[in-house]
Amino acid sequence: MNRNKRVIMSVIWVVIGSILVCLSFMGKVDEYWSGCGSSLLVIGILQLLRFRRFQKDPVYRESIEIEERDERNSFIRNKAWAWTGYIFVLLTAISSVVLRIMGEEYLSMLASFIVCMVLLIFWSSYMLLKRKY
Repeated sequence: MNRNKRVIMSVIWVVIGSILVCLSFMGKVDEYWSGCGSSLLVIGILQLLRFRRFQKDPVYRESIEIEERDERNSFIRNKAWAWTGYIFVLLTAISSVVLRIMGEEYLSMLASFIVCMVLLIFWSSYMLLKRKY
């Protein structure tokens, strides 16, 4: 994603976060949405500050650009996502069994469905990337 799109997205996060926080103060939404709004607001502001620093500080800009283009960092990022996927599937599958034992059939089926969907997405992505590369 190019930098201008990131700035626009950060502004959108700030706006949505502000709206949710205001709605929470007015009593229109519950604490869940207040927390989401606060998170979006903080993340949006931090991203905008980061972008401003990127524009004004040439040393910071160079370090970020090097980090984005570095093949080692790209490899590590891809490996981290792969590990995250493996761990998520394993924990969700285990939780499906544990939930079934606890008598929570609906949650157990939901966890099983999530595992199936993740594996389906993995298989589809694998087949697509296999053709591409």
